Amino acid sequence: MKTNKEAFGDYLLLEKKYSVHTANAYLNDLMAFEIFVKENFEQDCIDNVNYSQIRRWIVFLVDQNISNVSVNRKMASLKAFYKFLLKSKQIEVNPMLKHKSLKTPKVVQVPFSEKELKDLLGQIEDSVGFEEVRDKLIVEMFYVTGMRRAELIHLMIKNVDRSTGIIKVLGKRNKERLIPILPIIENQIDLYIKERGSLENLTDSDYFFVSKKGLKLSESFVYRLINSYFSRVSEKVKKSPHVLRHTFATHLLNNGADLNSVKELLGHSSLASTQVYTHNSLAELKKVYIDAHPRNK
Repeated sequence: MKTNKEAFGDYLLLEKKYSVHTANAYLNDLMAFEIFVKENFEQDCIDNVNYSQIRRWIVFLVDQNISNVSVNRKMASLKAFYKFLLKSKQIEVNPMLKHKSLKTPKVVQVPFSEKELKDLLGQIEDSVGFEEVRDKLIVEMFYVTGMRRAELIHLMIKNVDRSTGIIKVLGKRNKERLIPILPIIENQIDLYIKERGSLENLTDSDYFFVSKKGLKLSESFVYRLINSYFSRVSEKVKKSPHVLRHTFATHLLNNGADLNSVKELLGHSSLASTQVYTHNSLAELKKVYIDAHPRNK
């Protein structure tokens, strides 16, 4: 018979549709709490703990110089676990019911400017050879689709449909969404597919983006690629695929796209997730407001 922790792992994967990586992160947090409870309270099972024990773990983590962001993530794991136990009638009271997250500083993501994108794409316009053609397309694909790094890495060749001009993306919790292919990158896609077809060995042939050896790309490779390219044109501290996704959303909003459309393109489940991108649009909105209002003339 499975333990509650094992059943919780199945619940995350099968019902919540979390990735294996995310499910393992939750289970690792539970394991760390389990060790703490055993060492400090001589208690083998965490199913029936009280909030004072959880609070003691929070204090312990903070004393270990664990950031509030990381502590909140661990608490989210406990919250999900006890909510699962309550739902499956394994416990009668959720010890996390009145828990409040630790305060964390708001991190403002600074997007790339339109000039930085234009400068970079101008520099790599005449890319030749498989790797250069692929790298340019990766930069463009992030910018014109707003897809996540994991979504780009796991993009399947069958899901890039040139005949309909649609890319099918498999997002978080295996949720599919459709993104139109902008005409401006159609030639780059065709050029990449041609170069890709000339590779002698395609081990991971189902994946759209592959290495020169025909293997699926790693997350660290894609991160380094974006960081390296944007270091040419930007002095921003953060230069990552996520910043490009952020840039995609900000530039759309700045140029008149409505929030709900951007939400659908990004694959967010709620508008609240998309609204974090709107603060960068306020400067543009303020400019339009000042220029257009009759009282300012």
